[in-house]
Formats: sequence, C-alpha cells, structure tokens
Amino acid sequence: MTFKNKYPGYKMIALQEARRAGLFKRSHWANNLLAGVIVGIVALPLAMAFAIASGAKPEQGIYTAIVAGGISSLMGGSRVQISGPTGAFIVILSGITAQYGIAGLQMATLMAGVMLLVMGLVRFGAVIKYIPAPVIVGFTSGIAVIIWVGQWKDFLGLKPEPGAEHFHEKLWDLTMALPSLHPVTALLAAFTLLLVIYSPRIFKRIPSPLVAMVAATVLQAVFKFEGVATIGSAFGGIPQSLPSFHFLPIRFSQVLQLIVPAFTIALLGAIESLLSAVVADSMTGTKHDSNQELVGQGIANIFSPLFGGFASTGAIARTATNIRNGASSPLAGIVHTLTLVVIVIVFAPLAAHIPLCALSAILFVVAYNMSEMHRFWHMARTAPRADVAVLLITFLLTIFTDLVAAVNIGVMLAALLFMKRMSEAASIRHQTVEDLVSETGNAHFILPENVAVYSMEGAFFFGVTERLMSALEHAHTHADILVLRMQNVPVIDASGLQAFEELVKNCERNHTRLVLCEVRANIMEKMERSGIIQKIGEKNIIKNIQSLTVPL
Repeated sequence: MTFKNKYPGYKMIALQEARRAGLFKRSHWANNLLAGVIVGIVALPLAMAFAIASGAKPEQGIYTAIVAGGISSLMGGSRVQISGPTGAFIVILSGITAQYGIAGLQMATLMAGVMLLVMGLVRFGAVIKYIPAPVIVGFTSGIAVIIWVGQWKDFLGLKPEPGAEHFHEKLWDLTMALPSLHPVTALLAAFTLLLVIYSPRIFKRIPSPLVAMVAATVLQAVFKFEGVATIGSAFGGIPQSLPSFHFLPIRFSQVLQLIVPAFTIALLGAIESLLSAVVADSMTGTKHDSNQELVGQGIANIFSPLFGGFASTGAIARTATNIRNGASSPLAGIVHTLTLVVIVIVFAPLAAHIPLCALSAILFVVAYNMSEMHRFWHMARTAPRADVAVLLITFLLTIFTDLVAAVNIGVMLAALLFMKRMSEAASIRHQTVEDLVSETGNAHFILPENVAVYSMEGAFFFGVTERLMSALEHAHTHADILVLRMQNVPVIDASGLQAFEELVKNCERNHTRLVLCEVRANIMEKMERSGIIQKIGEKNIIKNIQSLTVPL
C-alpha cells in the first residue's frame, strides 16, 4: 500500500507532482535555472540580515537557507515555494536566543520541526487557514514595527543602554541614544536604503537588496570608514566552508522550558508558509497541498539546526521573485540552494566588509513591505468595529507583550465575535396557515386544529439554546401538536442536543406531541446517536410540511 493510498487526504509531494506534469523536461530548464539563480542571490543578504537580527551569526542564516530551503523544495507541497529565514521570525527567535542562547534556539527549532511534521501528518493544514484576517494582519503589522525599531541601533550606529527586555523599554533607550548617532553609519545606511528603493528603476533584472549591499560593501572596503560596524568587525567574517552535521545535546529540562517557544515557532511557521503557498497559487494558477507543505517544513526545520541553522518557513517575497522570473517547478528551489552553496565557497571572504547598517537598511524595507500598511489602514477604516477592535488589540499585544499572547487572545476574541454573530443570526418564528399557504403555493393547505408550527433558522449551539427554547415555552403548553421545521439548521452541538432532550420532557409533561420536520441528515445522525429520535418516535419525523395534511 502506498503512502497516498494509506492517507487519501494527501497529494504527492510537489517534486513528484511537477515530474508527473512534465515540468522537468528540458524545455522548462532555462526558466527554472534562471529563477533559481536570481532568488538565490536575493536570499543572500536577507539570510544574513535575518540571522543577525535573530541573534545568530550571518553564516547561520545562509546555512538555514541552504539546508531548509533545499529540503522544503524537495519535500514540500508547493512547486515554487522558497523557504528560509524570514522577518516574521525575528521577534520570536531573538527573544529565544537572548534567553536560552543559540543552542536553545536550535533545540527549539528542532522541536518546532517535529510539531510541524505532526501537524501535517494529522492534516492540520486546513485548520491553520481558519485564523481570521484581522488577527493575521494585526500580528504581522506588529512584527513589522518591532523589526523596524529593532534596526535603529545598527542603521544609525547607536549605542543604547543594554538590558532592556520589553519593547517600550528598548524604544525609550534607543530614543535616548539618538543624540549619539554615528553620522557616517547613518549616511551609509540612508544611501543603502535609497538604493534598495530606487535601484529597480535602473537595474530591472538585478535584485535591489544585492545592488544596495554590494554598493555599500564596496564603499566600506575602499574608504574603510572609521566606526562603521561590519560583519568582519562584529562576527569575524563568514567561514569559506559548507555546514557540517552535528547532533544537538538533548536535556529533558531544556525541552520542557522550550515547549512554548517551539510551539510559537511552529505556529508562526505554519501560518507563514501556508500564506506564502496561497500567494504562489494565485500567481501561478496551481494548487498546493497544505498538509504536505507542513510535512516539508517540519522536516526542513528538523534538519536545519543539525547543520548549524535555525528556524525556517516559506518566504513570500522570495517565492514571488521566484515565480516572476519564470519558476514552474521545485528545480528553481534546488538551484537557489546550489547558488548559495557556490556563493559561500567562492565569495565568503568578501563578506567581512559588508556593513551592518546596509543589512539594517534592507530590513527597513522588509519591515515596510511586511507591515502591509495599506491593508492595515483599509481594514481599520472599512471593517466592522468589532473586527477593528480585534485588529488593534492583536497589533498592540504583539508589540507590547509577545506573539503567543497576541495570537491566542486575537483568535479567542475573533471566535467570541463569531459566536455572537452566529447567535444573532439564529432565530425561531411561529408560522401561520397564511405563511404556509404562501410558501407551499397550495391554496388548499389545511393546518390541523391546535397545531403550532415553528421554523428554526441558523446554528443550534450553546450560544442560542436558552433564547430559542424560551421562545418555544409557550408553544408546548398551549398546543396539542408542536411542529419544528429544521431545514435551515445546519449544525447542532451538545448544548443543542441537551436542550432538545429538555424540550421532549416538557412536551411529555404537558401531553404535547412533538414533531420534527425537514431535519437534515447530519442533524438526524446526531439526534439518533443521542437517543432523541428514539424518544420522539420515528412516526413523528416527517420529510416536509405538506405531510401535515395527513393525520399523524
């Protein structure tokens, strides 16, 4: 039995799907090779910048892009997804590194990989899609603000007081340090920022982060500006070698401490990778397999720390770059990995001259793009007030507390809001003979004497049971037969079933005959399983309202 037959909810991995579709034929090589090389070049400065911002060494960002990027291309559920370090992770990873060190970060990454793998195997991919848009936009914009403020130090050459833990403390320390900014560092950073923004107008085929980083590096290498921090001065350069495999020491006490950080990495990684895959689908007209994508990301995050890397997920900007340059298969992702390997082996010594302020300038643009400012303001202006509240609360909690609290509280508030709206949509109304004649189109429709007909609308769940049952309280005490029409009841929960049991008892107590009409199959199944149908009696279950003209 094959894996696909054993788990029918899964498609084959994207690599196999692409091969079946003929995308590895020679006619598709050129576009995928070109796209892979370009996105590999784009990934280089971003990988280093994200690594430094996360508290790791720059080469560890490149190792992450190589190992995790290659594995997710081979094992993921999207043909053109590019994975690696991303800006969304910076806030989480930097906090883990500060508290547990780089070894703790790598262990948390491995644990997150296992969690992602399990999520994929139990088909959790579809569930991730149900996180509401106000929550996603809120925490994404919040992360962007934290990234932007976090780069002031290197962008301006500031030396704030160390030890600040919370955002407001870091912001205050950075503000107090502004008078001591390093002018040359700030000017070089501003020059780099302008190149990132405007160089695409001139160099249309060359990635703007690469143009900006190379230009800033050349200036620093030639003029050797005093006081400008570089990768060489801060980290001693980048090794001219590939990552080597090493086991992580596993301590049970450390594993317990890292469960929450690891889950945070896994949750955000799942959200980001699936959002990126959806963007790729919209650009290519393909359909990704969300569960297989989580499996691929899980395996990638298991192996990444074993080769010196850290957490990885699908990168929306790099995936979009990959597609725009003609990528149609995982071959582009594999070439992206090989491009980074060549760069490390050949050009690593030159990285020592890269100014940290140049990487901060690149992250400024990443933070701006990540914030989706236009989408945030549009939602804040046009969405219902309750959704705006969820958006702002998630945004502020992300900035001033942490991402876990922001997402948990945001989702909880959104769920409560949804239940409130569902309860408002649910109703029960009394139907007269005139209503039934109008509905059925039968002018001769006769409602048997002393029969009360009520139509139920909407989900019958714990949020509405008391209100709906109160509406029926008068009916079962003043009618010989109570008919409940349930064709517009799509779902019922345990509270709804319990309310029905109470209704059956009340009807028996008042010698009122309870009849259920037009019950959906899924509702009928639950009522049979709970024993309600047996108590009511199958003769009191009718298919349509016209059956009322026949003696029951």
